[in-house]
Amino acid sequence: MYLSHFGLNEAPFRITPHTEFFFSGANRGATLEALLYAITHDEGIVKVTGEVGSGKTMLCRVLVERLPKSVETIYLANPSLSRDEILHVIAADLQVESRGERVTILLRSLQERLIKLYAAGRRVVVLIDEAHAMPIETLEEIRLLSNLESNRHKLLQIVLFGQPELDQHLALPNMRQLKERITHGFTLEPLVRSDVESYVDFRMRAAGYRGPSVFAPPAMKLIAHSSQGLTRRINILADKSLLAAFADGTHQITAKHARAAMRDSEFGRRRPGLPNAWWFVAAGLAAGLAIGVGLHLASQAGAGSGAARPAAVDAVAAPTAASPSPTPAPATGADASNPLPPATGAPAAATPAAATPAAVTPAAPAAPATVAAAGSEGPDRRPVTVGAVVPAAAPASAGSLSNPAASTPAGARAPAGGKLAQERFAATQKWLRSAPNGTWTIQVLTVGDPQSMERFLEEAVKEVRPDDLYVYGVKQNGRQFYGVTYGNYPTLEDTITAMGDLPTSFKSRGPFHRSIGVMRRQNQE
Repeated sequence: MYLSHFGLNEAPFRITPHTEFFFSGANRGATLEALLYAITHDEGIVKVTGEVGSGKTMLCRVLVERLPKSVETIYLANPSLSRDEILHVIAADLQVESRGERVTILLRSLQERLIKLYAAGRRVVVLIDEAHAMPIETLEEIRLLSNLESNRHKLLQIVLFGQPELDQHLALPNMRQLKERITHGFTLEPLVRSDVESYVDFRMRAAGYRGPSVFAPPAMKLIAHSSQGLTRRINILADKSLLAAFADGTHQITAKHARAAMRDSEFGRRRPGLPNAWWFVAAGLAAGLAIGVGLHLASQAGAGSGAARPAAVDAVAAPTAASPSPTPAPATGADASNPLPPATGAPAAATPAAATPAAVTPAAPAAPATVAAAGSEGPDRRPVTVGAVVPAAAPASAGSLSNPAASTPAGARAPAGGKLAQERFAATQKWLRSAPNGTWTIQVLTVGDPQSMERFLEEAVKEVRPDDLYVYGVKQNGRQFYGVTYGNYPTLEDTITAMGDLPTSFKSRGPFHRSIGVMRRQNQE
């Protein structure tokens, strides 16, 4: 209904899984890469958990598409199978005769078939969606299936996708043997505020939108809060907000449209367990408390830091109509965006590390930034270059970053092998010491295999300048991953505009905008 009104080719916020709309931000891209690695390296049973609407089914569908052709995939969307039924379903998919066979004979036939496939260079993976709804007896059968192996290799890989209730089932005493066979466990955490903005913008552009962001910061704040960071809820609220703006005849989604969407959604009306009147009282008290704490932290930070941000940096980081509302930040210039949450564990804290002034050592005053004028872009839409600016103070976790000659942070381990990857990684470490926190770049790849990154870079330099590609490291779930970003832009609006002009090979990977401050912090963790 509203597609032509907003210049869209298709609906951007459908709740059915559409793999072209897979968002690789937050920990989604890293989890996908980890799953690909686990499946292709005989890692046995892997578990992925997440709340209702966190994107598990989408991740599962994308995984099926990204697996190598040498991998045979068995997708089980109906978890309510008995232990005998699941054996027969897997046998049928592998073209093993199972009619009337006893379980022991069927398992032997399955093993023989799997051995033949493995000898032919093929692997088999069973993807079980909604695994939390499986009967306990069927989960036990999964353990027996994981025992199918040759002398040295697992013959069957198994990936369980489920809600947190799956962990409760695995905690039962009689599930101990299955739980101990799970080699990797990943959690799809809800998106934090900055990731919600990136997610909504990515979906709009994947649907064909090319203009500045239509979601005003107050509307985005309401959507992020009401959705609790769950992608399905974000889709519902964003879709209803677009419809409300269309009915108003406007192209800007305001807080009014977001509130209308919340009223029209079951989960957005009020907090469960509280009467409507008390919810408004509680919301008012929480808002007052948040404002008071924010003002206190801002005043404390201002009093505790002797170095002020260069005026040019403030000009670069000034918000535009398309950028999110700025968070009160210390005068040290630390980025106020939230880092990506890790692949497992609790979500990352929303408070920047630099909010504790005592842990920050001011650096010497920096030279003013020099920002190329927007009109100086060439016909190839090269990124707007931001001149070297040393932040007034390094973040608390940066350690020696205030010293340009400091060594690479321990968490930012250089990729093993690959000339291009190592060259761009070294150049990025130097660049991150001077790039202002208020600037932006475009994330185009998250990968756990340095060889895959090298192949990507070899193809990328055929279309863009090598100097515009940056490689940084990030730890997820105890494993080392690498991100590749493109360009360096003074404002979020410039970044969004540039995303529409990316090469097709970049667009196909689901690019999203990335704050330099967040990128720097992840590189140091």
